[in-house]
Amino acid sequence: MSHPIDLPVASSCQRDADGRLVGLTFDSAPPLPAPATNPWLVAVDSSDNALRAVAQAATQAGAMTACALHLVSVQPWLSLEAAEAELARRAWQTTARARTLLDARGQPWRLHVAMGETAEKILALAGEIGCSRIVIGSRGLSVTESLLLGSLTSKLMHLSPRPVMVVP
Repeated sequence: MSHPIDLPVASSCQRDADGRLVGLTFDSAPPLPAPATNPWLVAVDSSDNALRAVAQAATQAGAMTACALHLVSVQPWLSLEAAEAELARRAWQTTARARTLLDARGQPWRLHVAMGETAEKILALAGEIGCSRIVIGSRGLSVTESLLLGSLTSKLMHLSPRPVMVVP
């Protein structure tokens, strides 16, 4: 039996032309200072690799005068009804360990939730917030797996006009 989770109120919502919920933004308490200086975008899923990337970004951000950490969770496409019911919950559960780590370090964050193709959404969001760096955990795919499946890390490194920091 799954237990309901308490979702905070999103600070913003994005909808497509059909009215489907396609994006959400959540802020930590306390929120990031505005305007955010030196924003970094950290790709987050529920993996240990993503958690290491968040930890590394938080360590480096903590050593700087100013660095705002933006987390991004990209979810697969959902129907209109499923997006309303599931998008926020899925992203909130997926990012729980990352948010807990940042909260424990006293590091404010902003969580961006998007639906769609992961590399496209990360690159689009990086442009929207004007981030100075994208941080991602490596997946450790073998050469064959990378050739057959493609690698999010490879796509970001080849397509991003911004530096991409890959955390092993």
